[in-house]
Amino acid sequence: MDRQQANTLPPPPGVIKSLRAGFDTVANHIVAILLPIGLDLLLWLGPRLRIEQLLQPLIAQFNVFPTGNAFSLADIQRAQDVWKQFADQFNLLSILRTLPIGISSLMSGSMPLRTPLGEPADMQVSSFISLIGWLGVIIIVGWIGGSLYYYWISAIILNQEQDQVTNSWKAILQTILLSVTWLIILCIVGFPAAMIFSILFIISPFLAQVAVFILALVALWLIVPIFFSPYGIFIRQQDAFRSIVSSIQMTRFTLPTSSLFVLAVFVIGQGFNLLWSVPDAASWMTLIGITGHAFITTALLAASFIYYRDMNAWLKTVLERLQARDTSSAPV
Repeated sequence: MDRQQANTLPPPPGVIKSLRAGFDTVANHIVAILLPIGLDLLLWLGPRLRIEQLLQPLIAQFNVFPTGNAFSLADIQRAQDVWKQFADQFNLLSILRTLPIGISSLMSGSMPLRTPLGEPADMQVSSFISLIGWLGVIIIVGWIGGSLYYYWISAIILNQEQDQVTNSWKAILQTILLSVTWLIILCIVGFPAAMIFSILFIISPFLAQVAVFILALVALWLIVPIFFSPYGIFIRQQDAFRSIVSSIQMTRFTLPTSSLFVLAVFVIGQGFNLLWSVPDAASWMTLIGITGHAFITTALLAASFIYYRDMNAWLKTVLERLQARDTSSAPV
């Protein structure tokens, strides 16, 4: 490609420009933050669905766990305390914040014991069958809520009408299919990986640390296409599998810039989360954190849609011009 042809190519979308556009979009459509606020209010002030009774027999087994060279009494006591704390604080409804598609939530990871209204009401899951049933319902509701959240933001970006019922239901179905696909992949890869890490840890903690480091490097390479995998469903009306393929194709050509964008989204989101988590859950000041978190995360989601849309449009233009150049320069 000569210099003149190179100069005719448009510049790729900038990270800062996309982020700024996302914040401006949500500022002009502030009602878009209502879904994250609603989920956080439910997890903060609503009832807790607990599994303490279900975990009690497991926790009691630590009292008869044999000690030896591998585990000391202090290690067993520490593990028992961790499980007790988890059983006491875990709210099964926090799974409403599903991944990779879901409504953003500040309170899903905090599990407060007290609120400004006092201690929240408790509902206990007492059997394994009930746990499976609750998990199925909660995950499906989380997927549907997440797809509506994504559809709402994408419709704002594309200036679509919100009464497109057919398109919204299609997006919901494809979102569920995408989430199930990633869940299956996670199970297929995760369970063997966990077993390998356990064996390596028993053989040598150093080998386990090396394996974790290698896995982290692989995860960094995979996180970008996973991050953008849902957007083709909402921006380009693709099915789940085509959306995954489109995400991989986009990141293959734009990996440095796309990685920088994903890193910026992660740093901004997690950085502000430290600020929003400062108020105590028993204080009404937590409302400020919930509202701020909803605005920031929704703006980052809008920026991600804008970046995905603009980057794909830029790639299409570049590939078309390169193809036209190759055609014109081919010998007759």
